[in-house]
Formats: sequence, C-alpha cells, structure tokens
Amino acid sequence: MNGVDVFDPNTGDIRSNDTKGIATWFVDTDYNEESFFVRHAYFLGANDPYKSLKSALQAEIDEDAWATLYSDTSRPFPRPAGRRIAVKVINHFGDEVMKVFGV
Repeated sequence: MNGVDVFDPNTGDIRSNDTKGIATWFVDTDYNEESFFVRHAYFLGANDPYKSLKSALQAEIDEDAWATLYSDTSRPFPRPAGRRIAVKVINHFGDEVMKVFGV
C-alpha cells in the first residue's frame, strides 16, 4: 500500500495521500465480483492506533500479532482460484475506495 487517491465531488479534484492518510485497508484474497469479504485487515491510523485499540477493547493485545495488522504490506496469501483480489481503503475522512486486481 503506497497511498490512496479520492475524488472530491465538491471541487472536482483528486485528493492524494500517502499511507499517513489511510485509516484502514482490507483485502479480499478471493474476490468473486459479487461481494467484498474481508479476509485480511490492516490498520494504519495516526495517533498510536495500538493504544486506541487497547483502550477500546479494554484488554492487552499481543504486540507481535498487532505488528502484522499495523502494516502497509499484506501478509502472503495463495493465488485465488478466481484469479481476482480486491483491496478496499478507508481514509481518515471515511472516504472508501475499492480496486479489483487480476492475479
């Protein structure tokens, strides 16, 4: 994940952000073109999202497990049978973008 571009319908401009502008992103590792199923989830939020998640859950979180979720690179996954994946990105404004990739 390098960043996200979002179209602003009020101005007609494209807002581009690097990974600092991404709150969370998801991967459907076997996208069927009908519905998006979150199979991998990653959190890049600013302001120490690890601390925020611990507070929200009121529990300790394994830091090694968290490290696999706080990443701009997905964990490896096998090539899907349907030969398509989809990536959904949500920025800090709540804008959502999805792109489908052939693999």
